[in-house]
Amino acid sequence: MIQERKLAWSTCSQAAHAFRFLYHVTLGRSPVTFHVPAPKQPQTLPDILSREEVWRLLRACAHPWHRLLLATTYAAGLRVSEVVALKVADLDADRMTIHIVHGKGAKDRYVPLSPRLLQDWRAYWRIRPPHVWLFANRQGTRPVDLTVAQKLYTLAKLRAGIQKRGGIHALRHAFATHLLEAGRNLPTVQDLLGHRHLSTTARYLHLTQGRVLATGSPLDLPEPPAA
Repeated sequence: MIQERKLAWSTCSQAAHAFRFLYHVTLGRSPVTFHVPAPKQPQTLPDILSREEVWRLLRACAHPWHRLLLATTYAAGLRVSEVVALKVADLDADRMTIHIVHGKGAKDRYVPLSPRLLQDWRAYWRIRPPHVWLFANRQGTRPVDLTVAQKLYTLAKLRAGIQKRGGIHALRHAFATHLLEAGRNLPTVQDLLGHRHLSTTARYLHLTQGRVLATGSPLDLPEPPAA
């Protein structure tokens, strides 16, 4: 599946789990005598948008509502499922926080509400007064679908001429990396992202520009004396 059909690791992993259930549960084959190996997940690192690329992306949005969706995702470091589920009541202008209700793992958390983002929301609400959802469907009856948010990101990236890989989750990666580059400590970023384990957040340390540049290259070391 991996070598011949060139399928993704996630697809192969689902197949491996299905094979295990079939042979070990349905057919009763012993895992000791009949082993179904798990495909090895590739240890790839995401492409990180620079701050300049994030701003290019936001400026490339065709509609203020589109820009607000992407800006909110980046400003708060949200998963796409979290950003589309936001309600107007989740923004607390007095405490300058955003309440993330039932994030991944059914965990609530608070993240900072950017003053610039709040200003942009208030300017938009003067034109279109808010209702229940921050990002509602056209009928206003429920949140917009996840695929809509993904498409908005893809279109903005194309307009901005950004070639880096990844979907809207790249804005969450950029949020974490840019905060660490700005000197925020790892446990704080962990809380903001809603990660259960610090090791999950620690991978962003490998993506920070300062850490990479501080290592340098041996080519830039002083030249040895000629023999």
